[in-house]
Amino acid sequence: MTKKIAVLTGAGISTSAGIPDFRGPDGVWTKHPDQMSVYDIDAFMGDKKAREYSWAWQKASPVWNAQPGEAHKALVKLEKAGLLTLLATQNFDALHEKAGNSSDLIVNLHGTIGTSHCMKCHAKYDTADIMDNLDNEPDPHCHRRLPYSGNMPCDGLIKTDVVYFGEMLPEGAMEKSMAKVAKADEFWVIGSTLEVFPAASLAPTAVQSGVPMTIMNMGRTQYDNIATTLIHDDIAKALPELVDRTIAEAQGA
Repeated sequence: MTKKIAVLTGAGISTSAGIPDFRGPDGVWTKHPDQMSVYDIDAFMGDKKAREYSWAWQKASPVWNAQPGEAHKALVKLEKAGLLTLLATQNFDALHEKAGNSSDLIVNLHGTIGTSHCMKCHAKYDTADIMDNLDNEPDPHCHRRLPYSGNMPCDGLIKTDVVYFGEMLPEGAMEKSMAKVAKADEFWVIGSTLEVFPAASLAPTAVQSGVPMTIMNMGRTQYDNIATTLIHDDIAKALPELVDRTIAEAQGA
């Protein structure tokens, strides 16, 4: 029987791809707590200057042009071996999609920067197209023409599909993740501090379901004491090694 592995990834998997984390010792928000307002939904909705700053900040962020690292590629390898059943991520950098993992396995718990939407008519946009036109339109509005409004432009606010502070997580994201974790043979936490809820609750969910948990993170987490295995090595090297070892064991079984 094929082993089923559920995975949760956090900022630590993307730091090797050139994206600084948010909450670590050198994190963006640790050093610049004022920048947390970039992802505040009330500021975004109520203040044109806040929106323009949010869009400009996101365009300038290394998140936008980052490429998948060796750790991301390792999880594609795990999927191709038929062992990956869930790839829940707290990251919104879309690097798992860029690396080649299947969208039906990825659950973007905190949304994704790859797509955007109109907050009025819900039209979908590729964020890349908006970024390309940001110099001309620093506060992007929806240009979709509405037949029921005399073919006038919608003019609703556009925001990325990142979950901002004050917004709900994507519908069904946690439910799907918890169900997959509970049915897995192993649960891997890769590069997450396990401080942000509800995503962090996947750790006790696994343990309560009798699923062995591996935590791979440079720093300590509050759930280290209930983990089966702790790995504090460089994720860019340690995760590919873990994946190769797991695939070899599965093929030898």
